[in-house]
Amino acid sequence: MTAESGLPTRPHDVSAGHFAEVFAAFLRLGLTSFGGPVAHLGYFHDEFVVRRRWLDEKTYVDLVALSQFLPGPASSKVGIAIGLSRAGYAGALAAWLGFTVPSALALVLFGYGVGALGSALHSGWLHGLMVAAVAVVAQAVLSMMQRLAPDRERATLAIAAAVIVSALPSSLGQIGAIVLGGVAGLLWLPAAPSADHVALPHPVSRAAALTAICLFFAMLIGLPFVAAALPNHALQLFDAFYRAGSLVFGGGHVVLPLLQAAVVPPGWIGNDAFLAGYGAAQAVPGPLFTFSAYLGTVMAPAPNGWRGAILCLVAMFFPAFLLVIGSLPFWEGLRRRAAAQSMLRGVNAAVVGLLLAALYHPVWTSAVTSAGDFVLAAAAFLLLFMWKIPPWMVVVFCAIGGQALSLLPPAR
Repeated sequence: MTAESGLPTRPHDVSAGHFAEVFAAFLRLGLTSFGGPVAHLGYFHDEFVVRRRWLDEKTYVDLVALSQFLPGPASSKVGIAIGLSRAGYAGALAAWLGFTVPSALALVLFGYGVGALGSALHSGWLHGLMVAAVAVVAQAVLSMMQRLAPDRERATLAIAAAVIVSALPSSLGQIGAIVLGGVAGLLWLPAAPSADHVALPHPVSRAAALTAICLFFAMLIGLPFVAAALPNHALQLFDAFYRAGSLVFGGGHVVLPLLQAAVVPPGWIGNDAFLAGYGAAQAVPGPLFTFSAYLGTVMAPAPNGWRGAILCLVAMFFPAFLLVIGSLPFWEGLRRRAAAQSMLRGVNAAVVGLLLAALYHPVWTSAVTSAGDFVLAAAAFLLLFMWKIPPWMVVVFCAIGGQALSLLPPAR
């Protein structure tokens, strides 16, 4: 290591840190990182590039680019890669645990509270959380449209994807929209390859990377057949959440339609409880994918409770580990290919369409049932988008507003 910077001097030097150091650094971020994946990446930059100097600027930018290229939780993939760079495979696990456990625990406790409420699920403050989800998803759609579909070609592709998933409201429709987005990007959205290449520090050999990639695809393709052949709910749960974690591009909010299609139609969880938990997930720090822990907690069939939470959480994040490990040795070469960049542009535009379709159903159709709900959702969107109020404060505002609306006499 250099005396001046404290940065690794060799691409594969991961002797600089250890499990406890990485865990403590990410635990602090897991307790304080509000605001979603974009904000998380800013916190990571301040912590690991500016303050701790574990990475240099160009290496961090390259890690962020890699996380955007792969499906899964963007900030968590960057965290896993930083942990891997700092302390090897143990560091990757430490980074994930530190950043994920606080919000997962909070949502598990919330899930137990929702389960105890039972028939009181339609109470005002819980309905307010559902309304908060409307504002949060609407802001995500608008922000992603501006960033990922800013021209007429990609905007058209986004609308086409929304039509597809609305016409085929299932995992098949969502996967089809993503695949078609990639093909359309390859054919119609030319892109220049990245000119800046940085040797990312990591301990992953090409053999280990190929093993991780093969395992990723084997599980993605094979788990549905195994789950269909063996009627075991735990296996079905793992398959559903692994598939969702494998196919989500564009940020945590896009996981909403994939999970809703996986858990609500089979009757594993009611739509109201689903949206109430999604609203609550905006009020905790850390990755939005910890919403899976809440769903595992409130699931009707066993395993549920804390066992279901652990199962769903691991299944949701496991693809991110496999993809980060599997891609690092090949990333520099992949970024040089214009075709890969074109496909990514198409896929990103398609996921905007997925989120747009989810904004209507199930978010809007389930939450906005009165004029009061509409006013509350509009006010929350204004606070988020124009006033830049932190999401957790908007969630509290909606919970209070929902409770206040429930005390008003019904309109005649």
